[in-house]
Amino acid sequence: MDAQAVAFRVSKDDLTSAVSWVARNLPSKPAQPVLRAMVITATDDGLELAGFDYEVSTQVAIPAEVSTPGRIAVAGKLIAEITSTLPNKPVDLHVEGSTAYITCGSSRFELPTIPLDDYPKLPDLPEETGQLDSKLFTRAVNQVALAAGRDETLPMLTGVHIEIDGNSVLMAATDRFRLAVRRFEWSPTNSFVKAKLLVPAKTLQEHARTLDNADTIHLAVGNGEEISSEGLFGIEAESRKTTTRMLSAEFPNFQPLLPKTQTAMASVEIAPLVDAIRRVSLVTDRNAQIRMEFSEGQVILSAGASDSGHAEEVVPCAFSGEPLLIAFNPGYLKEGLGVINTDRVVFGFTQPSRPAILIPEPEEFPVAGDDGVFATPDTDFTYLLMPVRLPG
Repeated sequence: MDAQAVAFRVSKDDLTSAVSWVARNLPSKPAQPVLRAMVITATDDGLELAGFDYEVSTQVAIPAEVSTPGRIAVAGKLIAEITSTLPNKPVDLHVEGSTAYITCGSSRFELPTIPLDDYPKLPDLPEETGQLDSKLFTRAVNQVALAAGRDETLPMLTGVHIEIDGNSVLMAATDRFRLAVRRFEWSPTNSFVKAKLLVPAKTLQEHARTLDNADTIHLAVGNGEEISSEGLFGIEAESRKTTTRMLSAEFPNFQPLLPKTQTAMASVEIAPLVDAIRRVSLVTDRNAQIRMEFSEGQVILSAGASDSGHAEEVVPCAFSGEPLLIAFNPGYLKEGLGVINTDRVVFGFTQPSRPAILIPEPEEFPVAGDDGVFATPDTDFTYLLMPVRLPG
């Protein structure tokens, strides 16, 4: 194929969708100038657009009328900006020498092509490990990824821990102030598959968000003795493929942090609780503590002090146990409430100085045993939140 004589016509919508997806993962400040490139390969079967920065690779195939097959590269983020503004008409692209000419309606652009001599080889997708519904995948990733850390000096906390055991999958993430754990079932290619993986949370969440239009997500990290040996976490969804280099750090052992019993439990409707948190937090500095005083039939939210303003609001709740005063970071609290997919949230407490759990409302509200202790309900999602030290 002649890289200097590419020509094709493609749907504006198809091109815009594909280009924006690939460009989203290209580095803003690449270590090498060639890594800002988006590679476009035109064949008789259509177009393949790809990007790679040694950490994340993306590939997407779209239909096109190809008159001259070939392979070129252009600045990825620039062509994404151009295609997003084009009129809704077919897009023609052809290359002459070292210039790509893009025409759409009365719009015409000239882009310099990027030499491909030093462009790295894209990694192959590892062997498929299993598949699951895309909506389930997106929901699970969004529930746990928000708890991941952002401090690059602690790489083990910037990832989502994925533990595969046959048809069961566990995802977890923590930044030391909260821990999110999600369990679900999937369809593995090998029912005896076992693996522990650590995938960069930011990249995983981005892929989950942009691939949820597909019906099925195929996860690819290998199989048998070869599982995760390549160090790549692959995802395939319809015409899109992506690989991410996994983190080599070891995720901390979080299981001992999850309490098996609680000394008090509360059930609160999420929508009015979030509204109350938002109002009460107005008198505090950003993410200063919000106090929650639980007693029978109600929780009193309060924040601020007499010298900086004070706010208080009562929200109805079902509560069992001894009255309790506990404080949380309101930002972390709202984020946890935002990913619980039931109308009500159930809080579980051991001590005001110990982490509390937030879980979706079970079918039946837990009942204390003869010793006054509640068994932690079975749940597919747990958000463990560290309290903030109360003043005094």
